[in-house]
This record gives sequence, structure tokens and C-alpha cells, in this order.
Amino acid sequence: MVERERVYGSKFKFTGFFDFKAFYNFVYSWLSEYKYQIIEEKTYSEKIKPEGKEIEIHWEARKKISDYFRFFLKLDWLVLGMTTVEVEREGVKTKMNRGTIEIVITGYLEKDYEHRWETNAFSKFLRGLYDRYIIRGRIESYEDEIMTEVDELNAQCKSYLALEAAR
Repeated sequence: MVERERVYGSKFKFTGFFDFKAFYNFVYSWLSEYKYQIIEEKTYSEKIKPEGKEIEIHWEARKKISDYFRFFLKLDWLVLGMTTVEVEREGVKTKMNRGTIEIVITGYLEKDYEHRWETNAFSKFLRGLYDRYIIRGRIESYEDEIMTEVDELNAQCKSYLALEAAR
């Protein structure tokens, strides 16, 4: 069985003007640039409410590090009160969205995702020793890398939305 260890979580919230479709594509592109080979949209639900659209999205992204390790990110999006508005930028009217976006990003380190150490009880025991004593430094290094990537994605999302709002 895949051992998935939660390493780090981060959250940001933005209220203001944005282009939802462009932001959605930006986050997807960021994950692709950082070599996440599998990016799955587990759920996408949209509800129309009097105060605007409410959108809930759940993504899972995986990046192979080795035959034993894989990074796993969960992104839980919540968009509240999203409405379409017309904004004038440099004398040109443009359609944008207004509302609140909140994204929770959680990073995990998956070990033995190919189930190579699951053949019998002795292999599982050896895997425990391997993780705890032999490759502890490598595990800590990967955990630091996941924390850095989660923080970087969080910062990039904030910057993107701040630039969109400032235009």
C-alpha cells in the first residue's frame, strides 16, 4: 500500500477582480512546468446563487521523483460570489470576474507507490528499517522540497491575482 505522509499545507484567500479562466490555466501551467505528470480534476461543482457563482474544485497532482518516491499535491479551490463585471482598462472595456478565491494546497510525500515492498511481512519490515535509518536524510530533503514547492505555488498564485487586480 502507498504510504502517503502529509508534509505541509498552505492556504491563501483573495477577494477582488480576476479572470477566472486565465487563473485556472495559470495554476495548471505552473504544475506542468514543475514536472507534475499527472494532474487530475477530481471534482468541479458550480452552483448559481443570488450573490454569484459558487465553485468548488479538487485537484490532485503527482510528480515522480524516483521508483520509490513521488510528490503528491492536493489543491482544494473554493470560489465564492463570483460575478462577471465589465472593467475599463486603458480606455478598453473588458469582462472580468469579481469574487473571493480561496485555495488550500497540501503537499504529501508518497513512498513505495509502486508497491514493491508489499510482497510479504518481512519486506514491509525491511522497508520500515530502510525508511527510518538508511534514507532518513533523503526523506527530509524531499520534505523540504515539497514545502518549498507548496510555498512557491502559493506565492505565485498570490502574485498573479495581485497583478490581475492592479491592472
